[in-house]
Amino acid sequence: WACMPEPVLLKIFLYLTPREALTAGQCCKRWNKITRDDYLWKKYFQTDYKIDKNIALKPGAESWSSEYKRLTYNVPMVLTDVLTAHSHQVLHVSFSNNGKMFATCSKDGFVNIWNSSYPSTIKYSHDMRNYSWKYTQYSQFNQSDTLLLVSGVHFGSPHSTSGEIAVFTVGQNSSRLRCRVVNRPYDIFGTWFTDQYLLSGDLNWLAHLISTSILWLNKANQEIDSEHVPIMTTLYKFYNRNASSIRAIMVANCPWLDDSNQNAPSSTSSPSTSSTAASATEDAEEDRCVGNPLSHVKINQNASTSCTFRADTSDFPFWPLDNTDYASPIQYLDEFRKEYEDSYYESSDECDVDDDIDDNEIDEEEVDDLDNLCPKYLIFSTGSKTYTPHQVGFKRIGKVNFPRRIDPGPSLQERIALRERKRELENSNQGRIEPNWGDYDSVADRFDNVDKLIDLHGHIIGMGLSPDHRYLYVNSRPWPKNYVIRNPLEPPPIAQEIDIHVIDLATLKKVGNMLRAHKAYTPNTECFFIFLDVCDNYVASGAEDMFAYLWDRYYGVCLSKYQHADVVNSVAFNPKDNEMLVTTSDDYEIKVWRSLSKAKQLGIQTVGRAVEFKNQQKTRNR
Repeated sequence: WACMPEPVLLKIFLYLTPREALTAGQCCKRWNKITRDDYLWKKYFQTDYKIDKNIALKPGAESWSSEYKRLTYNVPMVLTDVLTAHSHQVLHVSFSNNGKMFATCSKDGFVNIWNSSYPSTIKYSHDMRNYSWKYTQYSQFNQSDTLLLVSGVHFGSPHSTSGEIAVFTVGQNSSRLRCRVVNRPYDIFGTWFTDQYLLSGDLNWLAHLISTSILWLNKANQEIDSEHVPIMTTLYKFYNRNASSIRAIMVANCPWLDDSNQNAPSSTSSPSTSSTAASATEDAEEDRCVGNPLSHVKINQNASTSCTFRADTSDFPFWPLDNTDYASPIQYLDEFRKEYEDSYYESSDECDVDDDIDDNEIDEEEVDDLDNLCPKYLIFSTGSKTYTPHQVGFKRIGKVNFPRRIDPGPSLQERIALRERKRELENSNQGRIEPNWGDYDSVADRFDNVDKLIDLHGHIIGMGLSPDHRYLYVNSRPWPKNYVIRNPLEPPPIAQEIDIHVIDLATLKKVGNMLRAHKAYTPNTECFFIFLDVCDNYVASGAEDMFAYLWDRYYGVCLSKYQHADVVNSVAFNPKDNEMLVTTSDDYEIKVWRSLSKAKQLGIQTVGRAVEFKNQQKTRNR
């Protein structure tokens, strides 16, 4: 053994498990040196985690051995809390930006705010049934963590789309209702636009299968000083056809966008819900709209103009796996990994609010944070071929002018004169002519254009932004290939697997895809949102197979799955601690998962353990 060449020793050690190799390394200095060889750990890493050999070491990582240790000890893996305060299905969970709190929404009508420290306890609880809510479905903290946006569904008929948004203050010692805003349809959810302004929606029908979605910019407080001071204004008005509408709105801070193009004229081509063009036209549009190579550079004019293309999965092959319990890896284009290191904090940090803002520093009367807006994208799901959402829409948000005073409108004398004029026109058979809403070109001047559409050819059921707002991850259930939709009210059948698509917001180009990743079983008419979340190191998503799944964000490999007794609706990482993950389910439970390292550091007695996707074979192949 003393004379054996090191290459031969390395080959022998490759037959051992990492634990066996570390034990053998305690025998002598020479073997200890072998166990510290990074080539050995590279092979262990590629074998145990099924990493493609062509994928290089993650930028910024010290070594392959440190990466192996990270995926072993620093991935949320052990169950440390099971919270059962809700008496019905738990639909959503969201963290505060400082990581000290998280909020949960449930069909029991409550929104609970929890302390995230171990053990997690309820800090505040609000029963929204007192406001005629059927249930709460979504929540989001503002940038300074002083306000909480809660979206819910009103009591009504089974097919009612009526919803509402409530804003609560979140202080050190109290939490109270600050304002309520109408939100229709309820699956718009709503989102924060800035620290003190939020977006809500409304839907108005214009003709058969044709409607308009109006997005409102609202102050997060009720004005009490004067009845002439507005609290909301119209931000955008979009045209919908084939019974579709704008849903699941999000706002991304994009400081890399070119300010000089902020008010660039939109293309006069089809709106967000226009009919799909011929395939040749789509291919030309796709080539024109892919943008610059991945980098934080100014986006040229072509990348901002209105265009639509279908997501092509030909560059992202599906790898069949022997183990059907193992979720597919995320297949990235090479550009993603080349830009991964640069995209960590360059985007959102320039637009974020200091996490340590004191509650008393927020003036409840008015805080106007619209003057120096960070460049933003409005992101939403929509459709054009059928009413189910199958497209991701992007709208560049330019300068926003919020009115200081309400326009009083015409005086009483002027209104009387207008009414008399209207009667004269009706009597002379020259009454008002209703616009032809079915002909978009004739009414296009009444609506705002969408800058970019990406058609995913499937039912979109979830979207999540990376922490730097550079990448958008989308859950979708694909349609059959080449399926032709003949009736917009009869959407295509959808797969029982969920795909995850990755879109770079710097180029509005798809850079990653994960096919047939995790499971969903409901039909297209009953499909619901499965929320996913993205942190610096990992991507996680719920699923209908009673598990949540977690992938490494850079390597794309599935690392673990988290057991529940029913559908897992939502997942959320602690933004200040990637080693903490919260999952919520239809089994009424909220589960808190922490890493082995964190559990040991806090001295936590674990309740259970996640299923780890790792090669556990004792006999290893080279």
